[in-house]
Amino acid sequence: MMRLLVLVVASFLIVSCTDKKENATLPKKEGKFEMYQMSEMAMLMEQMYADNERLKQRIIAGDTIGKFPQHFLKIHKAVMTDKQENDNFFKLHANMFITSQELIYSDPNNAKEHFNASIDACVKCHEVKCGGPIVRIKKLYIK
Repeated sequence: MMRLLVLVVASFLIVSCTDKKENATLPKKEGKFEMYQMSEMAMLMEQMYADNERLKQRIIAGDTIGKFPQHFLKIHKAVMTDKQENDNFFKLHANMFITSQELIYSDPNNAKEHFNASIDACVKCHEVKCGGPIVRIKKLYIK
């Protein structure tokens, strides 16, 4: 019985020592955990996406459209993650997006067409600038 106890304790010590050696060879992580912070533009685009999801549902349901959300105009000045991305190409597509969005509210009889045109502007810009959200953006189209 005593031999069995010694064997179990010895096995435990060998296993625990092995684990320490393996952990000792792992590189140490330096620095602190940094939480990702969205840029002003990323936050604005998230808000515009949410607003357009609600707008899409109102258009489909035939509800009143409401008023153009003025915070969309921040697209011209919001700080991007990479400030160099705010170039002429971006400014052109941002203007196309704003124009299409404004038309939804000023011409509600053709809201679906104007809405889809604004989504087109988003997709065309994201095809060049930041392709990640394209699949998500395309879900906004009204069929």
